[in-house]
Amino acid sequence: MKFMPLLSVMIVDDEAPARARLRDLLADIGAEVPNAVVAEAANGLLAIEAIADLAVDVVLVDIRMPKMDGIELARHLAQLENPPAIIFVTAFDTYAVHAFELNAVDYLVKPVRTQRLAAALQKVRQSRQLLTPQVLAQLQQGARKHLACHERGRLLLIPLPDILYLKADLKYVTARTASREYLLDESLTHLEEEFSERFIRLHRSALVAKEAIAGFEKNGADDAETQWQAILHGIPERLPVSRRQWPLVKSYAKQLRT
Repeated sequence: MKFMPLLSVMIVDDEAPARARLRDLLADIGAEVPNAVVAEAANGLLAIEAIADLAVDVVLVDIRMPKMDGIELARHLAQLENPPAIIFVTAFDTYAVHAFELNAVDYLVKPVRTQRLAAALQKVRQSRQLLTPQVLAQLQQGARKHLACHERGRLLLIPLPDILYLKADLKYVTARTASREYLLDESLTHLEEEFSERFIRLHRSALVAKEAIAGFEKNGADDAETQWQAILHGIPERLPVSRRQWPLVKSYAKQLRT
């Protein structure tokens, strides 16, 4: 009999009974598809913390969860050095199922059936096809709640409300919070598109959170490119506003005074 190595599995679902059912189903198919549940988590944030010190082959992830939904979790997991395969678990949702089938994304509909779970895990074992960030971005409805930073071998999550500004520098983007800076492997243009309601462009290389703006003041330097700069809550740093962007920013400045 051919030896089959164990698939290490993480279960992510905010409902304890749903996690227990998946755990039981995985035990039931253990002879057909050898597996071991190495971790469980009640939401995406806890899953990121748990997976940092584990080797995980596949994550069974519920879609609708508080704090971080399953698709955003998958987007962050896809950035790991050795990303796990993702199988989404969902209550029947016509939009989600259609989107998954369109993008060849594997999914399980609740209540999960034994043979369907076994087939999904067999597919992972045979192909280990990983989802691309582009596909996951298309699946997500709405903007992410966190941005991810790789630092000293760990994946750090930065809550969007904590970010004061985003600044492009060569191939990286710096995210600034009140306490520190984070380097992101993201495009400033894509971030502007995704978070257009939260950020406003000040300069070709800088986006600032609208809620972080305390006011504007004239730039004392004789700079042909900028003449105004933004004052931010919580940090002494000033951000220049380009002449090209000033008319748009000025309209927002008027809102601050009302």
